[in-house]
Amino acid sequence: MADAVSELQSRIGYTFKDRSLIDRALTHASYGDGRKGVRSYERLEFLGDRVLGLMTAEALFRLFDNAKEGVLASRLNALVNKVACAEVAREAGLGEALKMGRSEDRGGGRDKTSILGDACEALIAALYLDGGRPAAQAFYDRFWGPRIEALRARPENPKSSLQEWAARTGRGVPRYQLTERSGPDHRPVFTVEVTVTPLEPAIGEGGSKQAAERAAATALLQREGQHV
Repeated sequence: MADAVSELQSRIGYTFKDRSLIDRALTHASYGDGRKGVRSYERLEFLGDRVLGLMTAEALFRLFDNAKEGVLASRLNALVNKVACAEVAREAGLGEALKMGRSEDRGGGRDKTSILGDACEALIAALYLDGGRPAAQAFYDRFWGPRIEALRARPENPKSSLQEWAARTGRGVPRYQLTERSGPDHRPVFTVEVTVTPLEPAIGEGGSKQAAERAAATALLQREGQHV
């Protein structure tokens, strides 16, 4: 496991001064199979989500200086979610260094989107705590930078673009499904899943169902290498 952590640090281009931070960022709650005293990445995940959101909001704010709030929010939601974080985690090879219980490991936990997404957020928090904003920003620029750049040519209606792309490539018609509504009534968060046969679904979140659908369409197009 020590070698896996060292290799991960090499891949992300950062060596931790406080080794306990990266160890905790890579520890799933199942590690130790219920043993007391194990500190998992859950608290770090909370902080990492906020740090990631701030860096993304700032990047979008600077890059799209004429975009309205709704457009910025849709783009942010396409970049800051568990699916996007899990994709980055896979690119960084984070799953190989995770510490988890044997049953979770045998069940494919090292490649589960939910686990990888959470661990990626925890890693961002660990970087932020160990090296400040510069360390977290360097990681962000390396793995989210290409995604931000891909948004430069994004059309105003990603749902139309997804439908046109699906038709052009002989795929099915995009289907949107509301999977969750959370948050208080005055500030709801909608989660939508879009499916284009035979591809894996993509997920988007937003302050309205329409915004979540746009975010999901953007996420799917981006995942498939389309300029969105």
